[in-house]
Amino acid sequence: MNFGFEQMEVGCELEVEVNGDEIFVVDKKVLACFSGRFRKLFGKLTDRARLLKVVFQDFPGGASGFELVARFCYNNGAIEITPSNTVLLNCAAYFMEMGSNSSATTNLVDQTEKSLRGINHWTWSELLVALKQCQDLFPAANSSFVLDKLLDSLIGRVALPTVASPFRCSSENFSCQFSSDISSTCSTRNNCSPASWWFEGLLFLNIILLDKVIRMMASQKLDHASIFKFLIFYLKARLLSTGLAEKRQIMEKVISLLLLLDRSCLSCKGLFDVLRIVSSLKRISKCYKIKLERLISSQLDQATLDHLLVPSPPRKHYMYDVNLVLRLAEAYLRQGWMTPSQLKKVGSLMDSYLVEVAPDFLLKPSAFGALVSVLPDSARESGDRLYQAVDLYLEVHTQLCEEEKMRLCCGLNHEKLSAETLQHLAQNSKFPSSTSSEVFIGQQSKHSSSISNYLYSLKRVDEIRFCSSTNKNMSCGEDTKEPVLPFERKHEHSRETGMHLQRRQRRVAELEKLCPVMQPQMPNVTKRRLCNSGKVRSLPKLCS
Repeated sequence: MNFGFEQMEVGCELEVEVNGDEIFVVDKKVLACFSGRFRKLFGKLTDRARLLKVVFQDFPGGASGFELVARFCYNNGAIEITPSNTVLLNCAAYFMEMGSNSSATTNLVDQTEKSLRGINHWTWSELLVALKQCQDLFPAANSSFVLDKLLDSLIGRVALPTVASPFRCSSENFSCQFSSDISSTCSTRNNCSPASWWFEGLLFLNIILLDKVIRMMASQKLDHASIFKFLIFYLKARLLSTGLAEKRQIMEKVISLLLLLDRSCLSCKGLFDVLRIVSSLKRISKCYKIKLERLISSQLDQATLDHLLVPSPPRKHYMYDVNLVLRLAEAYLRQGWMTPSQLKKVGSLMDSYLVEVAPDFLLKPSAFGALVSVLPDSARESGDRLYQAVDLYLEVHTQLCEEEKMRLCCGLNHEKLSAETLQHLAQNSKFPSSTSSEVFIGQQSKHSSSISNYLYSLKRVDEIRFCSSTNKNMSCGEDTKEPVLPFERKHEHSRETGMHLQRRQRRVAELEKLCPVMQPQMPNVTKRRLCNSGKVRSLPKLCS
């Protein structure tokens, strides 16, 4: 490109190659009048040096930036400075040393900084265009200073009350400069809602600038709930049009920024959305997965069953990711600051989850048992839902040996079962028999709370079974007006009933005394596994 070549004197011709993109032919004396960098470069050269060439590898803004600077010089320090070129001219002026130390009466640095002082009067779209230029120029000379001024103004606009903000939905013209994929995504999800009018305009941010913007927003007390929603919006939109490597970088950056926010402002649904995206990406760092799971676990009492039903990882044959839910529950308990009501919410949620996953034929008893026992007994007011889950699991997993059944059943606190559930348990042949229970108990430590509970439950279940058979015999002979209720020792009971209960009590007491010494003497429990005979057992309908 040639600037005023017909007016150039012999010996003043200069070739300037800018970032390998374009070569300009200029008068070195004209540029040296306004550029301290050129004056230093040519100060020791004589007029005899005619064939000169300067090569810039990192000129701010490339060929466009140099052209603006050259036009400023050829117009004797006059150029129209607008919000659309202020950032580019400012960075180029600092690069060419066109500040107050130049010999010219007017300098480009002062003019651009004067324009920046009026930044609060720029429109929202002008502000976004300038910010986009600053991102492209970063880390050019003085770009950090300009960036801070732009971000201060931008965050101030975002923090304005929505009803008073004149900038809502003003990013429509700006958004058309970006990919159609992102724009279509934004228009369907954002729709310029009152709380998210600024979301679409900031989708161009790269992860470096995103980090700086979010940190400034969080430090300036911008609503953390709005920041959280923007990060989720940004994540979903940007992942549509990026490669795998960039997707991982965006995901890891978003997770890091979520940790800066007040956890009470985080949405459980949004966090699980992020988790599902993480699960679909390959090779994301394990430490970021752990960080995300800790965030989710802190909100576990706000979760729903639908949130927990995350599909199993690749190459895992069971239906849902039960190991994930187990980790979330364990992390939730490690926090230690939950209230009793919050813990009971998690207990109810876990019981519903257990009922949902119990019919999965491929779910191993060790994994199901870990879910049964992960929460303390105080997390449940009633054990009926847990009993339902165990009953479903035993119905589907008919190949379990007695020992495996016992390990699952020991997680039940029979004192928290309703009378109806206890009645069902007394007649339930899927649960371990009293004989196998006694053998199993003899092999365990007497200090195990679950074993102690089950010892006590044997007595109560036998009471129900005996009372049920007594009532049945009585009803065959005569019409009884009032059935005998479980656990009530009515005076109408026969002498035989009382003797039977006394025998059971003595037997339980004997077992409790023998527990410490029976372990080396008891034979191993025979593991009887029933063959499936090659038949595929269909799963019962999943409970909701």
